[in-house]
Formats: sequence, structure tokens, C-alpha cells
Amino acid sequence: MKKPSKSEAEKQIKEFFEDIKNKSSKEVKKIKKLAMSESIPLKKFRKTFCKKCLVPFENSKIRIKNGIKVVTCSECGYENRWEIK
Repeated sequence: MKKPSKSEAEKQIKEFFEDIKNKSSKEVKKIKKLAMSESIPLKKFRKTFCKKCLVPFENSKIRIKNGIKVVTCSECGYENRWEIK
């Protein structure tokens, strides 16, 4: 299989994250690997899935306290933390 160009890879990544709710952790892992191989930052997209198990967030517990957003994964229970700017 031929490696896609950087612009094609960016297009694939954008299309993938438009419908992330219907994706599995294996598909997320594959897209993340593609982004890393092409040095494409995921930026806002990386906040749509769990850092630990790579399952897309749905029905997750969200808390905001002292400028930090905490999203608890419904699958593994891991707490993903991001600073709110």
C-alpha cells in the first residue's frame, strides 16, 4: 500500500473525526499513528477520545474546577485532564 501524501493524510484525519462516535479504539489508533508518521498535530481532535484506551468519549462524566476540565472515560474510568484557557 502506498503511503499517502501529507495533504491526503490531513484530509483523511479530518474526515475520520467528523464521525468519531461510530469508531472503535483500533480505528483511532490507526489514525493517530498516521498523524504521528506525517507529523500532523491532532490539536482539538485529541480531546475527543480517551488517552488511555482510545475509545471515543460518549456519556462521559465532565467536571470543571479551578480552570481544569476533567473528563472521566466511561469505558476504563481514566480521568483525562486539560487546562481551560
